[in-house]
Amino acid sequence: MNGIIHLRAIRKNYLMGRNVLEVLRGIDLDIFRNEYVAFMGPSGSGKSTLMNIIGCLDSPTAGTYILNGKDVSKMTENELASIRNREIGFVFQQFNLLPRLTALENVALPLVYAGLGKKQRTEKAMHVLSLVSLTDRSTHKPNELSGGQCQRVAIARALVNDPSLVLADEPTGNLDSRTSFEIMDIFEKIHATGNTIVLVTHEEDIAKRAKRVIRLRDGMVEADTNERARVTL
Repeated sequence: MNGIIHLRAIRKNYLMGRNVLEVLRGIDLDIFRNEYVAFMGPSGSGKSTLMNIIGCLDSPTAGTYILNGKDVSKMTENELASIRNREIGFVFQQFNLLPRLTALENVALPLVYAGLGKKQRTEKAMHVLSLVSLTDRSTHKPNELSGGQCQRVAIARALVNDPSLVLADEPTGNLDSRTSFEIMDIFEKIHATGNTIVLVTHEEDIAKRAKRVIRLRDGMVEADTNERARVTL
């Protein structure tokens, strides 16, 4: 297996007035290509902060983060933005769709930033919409879609750039149980095609759908169902 995420001694501190809040306290972790991993932990455990660092939305206070062979732990904001657009697909609890754009336009948006022409953008966006069974809703705007359909649009948008890594932060948090399982079925199909998936969830039944569960507590890894993956590459 090839390593895609390599974290060593990752720390993240925040200054709260005169006090330093230690959120991550030395995370060592390896995640491999085509793994399907769930982060779990109580509120304040550091799972969302760790997800933000893995997603290049935040930088560690200390430590080393290698993503797909690139050291991103000390990159500038512009460099991190470029890595996010090329390497990472994001799925959020709130969907984060633009209300005035159709499903197709929302999915194609990352390709605009990547510099693709309109014809190629449309073809790629329709292809990933077909993967989530939404080609018949391509001209609908978010307010014309159900919550589950909006999340499927968000998943398609995350896949459209052929990312190395798909990150999902509480992807079923706003959905009912039936729709949640439908969304998790889609993630399983995505994983089966070779994608690497990392998700944050507080729901045990959702975490069980992943192939590996990493539990955090007090800013450290408390348990990992795949201990071999924590061996240095």
